[in-house]
Amino acid sequence: MAVDLNAISVFMAVAEARSFRAAAEHLGVTRSAVSQSLRRLEDRLGVALVQRTTRSVSLTEAGAQLYLRVAPALAEVGLALDATADRDMAPTGLLRLAVSSIAERFISGALLASFAEAYPTIQIDVTVTDEEFDIVAQGYDAGVRLGEVIEQDMIAVPVSAEQRQTAVAAPSYIERFGKPMQPSDLALHRCIGWRPAPQTAPYRWEFGKDGREFDVAVNPQITTNDMSLMIRTACAGGGITFGMEETFRPYVSAGQLVPLLEDYFPPFAGFYLYFPNRRNLAPKLRALIEHVRWRPNAG
Repeated sequence: MAVDLNAISVFMAVAEARSFRAAAEHLGVTRSAVSQSLRRLEDRLGVALVQRTTRSVSLTEAGAQLYLRVAPALAEVGLALDATADRDMAPTGLLRLAVSSIAERFISGALLASFAEAYPTIQIDVTVTDEEFDIVAQGYDAGVRLGEVIEQDMIAVPVSAEQRQTAVAAPSYIERFGKPMQPSDLALHRCIGWRPAPQTAPYRWEFGKDGREFDVAVNPQITTNDMSLMIRTACAGGGITFGMEETFRPYVSAGQLVPLLEDYFPPFAGFYLYFPNRRNLAPKLRALIEHVRWRPNAG
C-alpha cells in the first residue's frame, strides 16, 4: 500500500490536538482540507480513525493503535532530518535529564561514560526521581520512563527491549517459608514493598495470565522508596520483593535471589527517552538520542 505522508501528518496533528481547528492552524491549512485528507486516509485504510461530534474529537481503537505505531517512526524521520540540517553544529552545553528509579540503569554506568567520552563539551545532569511533573516546566531537556506512563503529546524514542516484572526471594527465605504458587498466596508471605514517596500507598503488584491482567494489593511488612534497600533485604532472606526483571538479574545470576510466579509476568513495552517535540531539537539532546537508541542487536 502506497503511503500518503501528507495524510499521515494530518492524522497525527488531529490525534495530538484532538481538534480539527487546532490541527488546521498547526498545519497552516483549512479545516475542510484537514477533514478531506483524513476522510481519504480512512477510506484507503477501510477503517474509521477518529470519532467526531459537535463538541469533541477522539481516536477510535484503530486510530489509537495507528498513532502509537506511527509516532516513533515519525520521530525517527524528524531526528534524521534534524541531524542532516545541523550536522556541522557541535553538541555542547548542559543536558538535564529526569530518570525514573527503575529506568536508571538504562541511562547510567557504561552508557553515560561512553556518551561523556564521545561528547566532552556536553555537561550531563541526571536527577533520579519517581515524582510525576512537567519536565519542560522544571527545565529538563528529556526524561526516561516506561512507555506506558509517558504523556501522548511527548515524542518518545525506545531505549530498551520489552520488559518484564517479577517477584523474587532469597533461597534462605524459600527454604524456610516455601514458594507462592499463585499471586493470591502472597497474602501468606512476608513481602517487601515499594512506594514512590511518603504518604503514598505501596505499589500494587501487577500480574497477567491467559490475556487477563490483574493486580494484588499485598500487605508488605517492609515498605521503602529505595530499590537498593529492597534488594539487600530480600537477599538477606527478609521476604519476597517485586520489581523489574532487569533490576534483579545480576542477583538471580549470582544465586542470591530466585524468581517466583514466572508464569504470571507477561512482557510489556520498555523504557523510552522522551522529550516535548522535535522542532529545532538541540544538538546536545539529539546526540544523546542517537547514543542511547535501542536496536535489536544491542547488548
